[in-house]
Amino acid sequence: MKKFITEFKEFAIKGNMLDMSVGIVIGAAFTGIITSIVDSVITPLINYIISLITGGQDVAGAIGKIWIFDVGTLIGAIINFLITAFVLFLIVKAINLSRKKEEPAAPTTKICPYCKSEIHIEATKCAHCGSEV
Repeated sequence: MKKFITEFKEFAIKGNMLDMSVGIVIGAAFTGIITSIVDSVITPLINYIISLITGGQDVAGAIGKIWIFDVGTLIGAIINFLITAFVLFLIVKAINLSRKKEEPAAPTTKICPYCKSEIHIEATKCAHCGSEV
């Protein structure tokens, strides 16, 4: 069971899957902004323009109502998007810190240029061929 959990953790934290899930969540939050713009600004504007064209309202009344939009809904959607983006940023940053690879250790051996044998890094003579290194 422990191996299964470890494998699932590796699968869930892979870069491609993480990028895709962040994109889906940001896309859903951005959809809220677009929906709010359409519902609060564009649809009322189109309704007032149609009303002007069909003669349902006088021009002065229609122009006055065009500027009265549901701005609170739009601002709320933008704030929700910013909060969602900030929380995702913190989650991705935490995951990236946990995935950070350790730097490789300094080498402890080197290759003799004459016989190509592996010798200690501090050796001055090769143990295999006796040459000065």
